[in-house]
Parts: sequence; structure tokens; C-alpha cells
Amino acid sequence: QVQLVESGGGLVQPGGSLRLSCAASGSIFSVNVMGWYRQTPGKQRELVATITSGGATHYADSVNGRLTVSLDNAKNTVYLQMNSPKPEDTAVYYCNAHLAVGSPRYVYSYWGQGTQVTVSS
Repeated sequence: QVQLVESGGGLVQPGGSLRLSCAASGSIFSVNVMGWYRQTPGKQRELVATITSGGATHYADSVNGRLTVSLDNAKNTVYLQMNSPKPEDTAVYYCNAHLAVGSPRYVYSYWGQGTQVTVSS
């Protein structure tokens, strides 16, 4: 059974910094892509950033240059470094992972439970 466990959310002041972590555990053969999405009340969940096992990254235009995604392949853990966040970055952040599992091997999409990030002074 695969689990994604997120940590690091909380309250951060504008201009501060915060790092989110998401660790995948279980019978995982390999990581294809991991990333972060976010959702605010009344809105659809939106992409923040993704990263492949090879290190290729993709960012939403709204966060490019401010938030940085990274991946530790040895730990199956993805991070989101939030530097100088803005109040509009306030949301519940969800980790997503496309993982190869099982025998025969298939790639499935998994979601974390979500972690609240509030940017406020």
C-alpha cells in the first residue's frame, strides 16, 4: 500500500520562507513524476509545480521564480520551497505522485492528505 505523507505547512509571513515535504512510502518500484497542487475554497485544484525523476521541472506561471520544487529520488520525497510567498499563495497544498508499483508494473496517481499554508502578517 502506498502512502504520501505531507509536512511543513503552517503560517508564514509575506517575505518569509517555508518548505513543504511529501514522502512516498510503500511498495514503490520507481517515481515517474511528483509535484504539488493547491486549492482554495470555491476554486478548482490547480497545478503549482511538478518534477520528474530526471529532474525536469514545470511551474505554474503564477509561481515561477518564487517557489522551487525539488526531488530526492533516494527518499522518494518531493519538496516545495516557498521563498517570499504572497498572501495569494494561501491555500491547501496537495502532493501528487505518479508511481510505478506492483507486478506487473503499472503507474498510478496518488494524492496526499493536504497541508494548509497561510501567508499573512
